[in-house]
This record gives sequence, C-alpha cells and structure tokens, in this order.
Amino acid sequence: MKVNNKISNPKTEVPETKEMNDKDYITTVLTIEKAMVKDYAVALTEASNNDLYEDYCDMFNDVSDLQREIYNLMFKKGWYCLEQSDQNKITQKLNMIEQEFQQL
Repeated sequence: MKVNNKISNPKTEVPETKEMNDKDYITTVLTIEKAMVKDYAVALTEASNNDLYEDYCDMFNDVSDLQREIYNLMFKKGWYCLEQSDQNKITQKLNMIEQEFQQL
C-alpha cells in the first residue's frame, strides 16, 4: 500500500497493554540484531589474523541475514514503513557522495 510517499503493508494489530506484545518483542530483537551487525563490522576491521577474520565474517553474514529477515517480517506485518524518496534528493545525495569520494 502507498499513501503519499509512504510505502507499507496493512498493519497487523497487537494488543495495547502494559505487557509486551509481538511487535514489542520483534522490535527489541531487531534492535539487538542491528547492534550486533555494527559490532561484527568493527570486529572484522580489527581481526588480528585471517582465521579470526573468516570466523567473524561468517558470523557477520549470519547476523546480517537474520537482521534482514526480521526487518522483512516487520515490513510484511505493517510494523515498518518506508518513505519513497524524491529522485532529486537521491541524485543530490549521490553527487555529494561522489564529490566526497573524489576528495579522498
């Protein structure tokens, strides 16, 4: 479903109580997975030898895949919404990144 610039699916309703619901649990798991992806990315850059690097790389890929699956589930349930970007904004951002890259 697309409303204005929003891209989303119909929202799966969850009970509004003091207790955690399915959305609360999966949001918590997604937050943890995102943090783990960042932490493994740092570990990859700091690995002291190739064997350790390969182990971290495998773990990074597994955690990244799981994080993506969780995100897709949340999007499917309507708990995650995207916003369609204006093509001009995309082009401006791309130009800015290309300029920064050239300055390196």
